[in-house]
Amino acid sequence: MNIRSLTRGDGVVIGAAVLLLIASFLDIYAIDGASDSVELPNSWGSGPVLLSVVLAGIIGAALVVVSHGLPQVPKVAGLDLGQFGIAFTVFAAWSALGNIFDPLGGTDNVGSGSDNGVSAGLGLILALVATLVMAGAAVATPLVPALKAALIPAPKPPQPQPYGAQPPAGYGYPGAPQPGQPQPGQPYGGQPQAGQPFGAQPQAQAPAPQPAAPQPAAPEFAPFWFAVPVPRPLFAEDGTPTPIAELAPGTWYLAVEQRGPALVAQTQDGRRGVLQDTSGIQRG
Repeated sequence: MNIRSLTRGDGVVIGAAVLLLIASFLDIYAIDGASDSVELPNSWGSGPVLLSVVLAGIIGAALVVVSHGLPQVPKVAGLDLGQFGIAFTVFAAWSALGNIFDPLGGTDNVGSGSDNGVSAGLGLILALVATLVMAGAAVATPLVPALKAALIPAPKPPQPQPYGAQPPAGYGYPGAPQPGQPQPGQPYGGQPQAGQPFGAQPQAQAPAPQPAAPQPAAPEFAPFWFAVPVPRPLFAEDGTPTPIAELAPGTWYLAVEQRGPALVAQTQDGRRGVLQDTSGIQRG
């Protein structure tokens, strides 16, 4: 699971799930005139509230977050996990609203006066707030650009080395003159010529100047790092329509070549492919 694929909307869903879990340990009833010593049940002592509000909301939040973190979302009955998660969160909010209006679940209709002074407690009120926020964020994340932004900012990418760049010449680098090696124009083991100071190298005869060959124009494209705003497929360079990888938001990829509006990108594991949709990418 790639946590850099999570969005700000996923962060709101996670926070609402934590609030719902806290609310499940608070009293679900409030009784007028009851002393502090009276022990009232929480959500874990009520089967309908536990199943229809607490567990439904937490399961829905987990499905929404997991569906955004997986590279390929599995489907059940033609629907992906994210859609099931949204349905669970909406159901949990609807159930929490019903418990606010009728905290005793219909027992007040049996006999008379059985709901004397009983109202929804702090646990039910916070559960309603948490499930409403959770369902709203799950539904609005694909629609609101501010919620689709990455939850964890991508780290600053390293500066790519230009293609063909060589390290500076010096002792220890390839191509640098090493001690004891003959210089160009001097035979191996040769001695200095007469009249030349000992240890000095003989002057190599300058070759006749050759006409300079025309140099090809340097390409204008330079490799750069980029990140995608939403998951996007990466296709093979040979034009195969089947994606070879999926680029995830919050991860930096190296663009090594440009082909019209498309980019040839390299993933972190060394695979190369064509990114056809380059709209909205963030350059490093």
